[in-house]
Amino acid sequence: MSQSTTIYPGEVFADTQVFDTGIRQLVPHYDLMLDTLTACVPKEARRLLDLGCGTGELSYKLLKHCPDAQLVAVDYSPRMIEKAIAKLEEAQLSDRVTFIPGDFGTWANGEMKEEIGTNFDACVSSLAIHHLTDEMKYKLLICIRKNLVEGGCFWNADPILQESPQLQEIYSKLREQWTINQGTTIQNVRSNIGNSQPQGHSGQDRLATLETHLTMLSSAGFKTVANPWRFFGLAIFGGWS
Repeated sequence: MSQSTTIYPGEVFADTQVFDTGIRQLVPHYDLMLDTLTACVPKEARRLLDLGCGTGELSYKLLKHCPDAQLVAVDYSPRMIEKAIAKLEEAQLSDRVTFIPGDFGTWANGEMKEEIGTNFDACVSSLAIHHLTDEMKYKLLICIRKNLVEGGCFWNADPILQESPQLQEIYSKLREQWTINQGTTIQNVRSNIGNSQPQGHSGQDRLATLETHLTMLSSAGFKTVANPWRFFGLAIFGGWS
């Protein structure tokens, strides 16, 4: 039986098994982006939250970076959680992770409190929150801020809306060249992308500018906001509570 090509927003590919390879072919500097985000989390952090954990790539990097940390990983995709569990079990890190099947938009609306918990030293996310509306992004930021310890941090690696069509055109060309440098073509990689349908609070890409993200972070109560990395339509942004 062939696998359905109908997928949740964020799953990207119809076959979850190709995600880790395909995302590196599709997203320029994917590992650099996640490594930079990881470096922004203090090594001594003990309690971490990964929203939209996907196949567990960022969770894996964080657990290696923070040797004493326990991590709560949230995702609404059973296929992604299954892949993440297998990855972290193979790396002998699964005893430090609690997987929560669920929609972080639901958490932003005040539910799932007991399952997810509170008092996190750091909260992170990658390639997930941009599927929320701006209203829901802001609700989520308020929720994250409330559930961080004093001085805790939040970092998000996500696509952003660029400031001009010219920048978007440059980025599109650079992405095509990036994929060629990985030994394939962007058309070939995109042929593996599934048919994304709205799920829970997430839908098709709902991008906001970097300025909008930083403004929302400040309004949500983050005392210091920052943008430690950007490559055209990709950025890391967040701050400290």
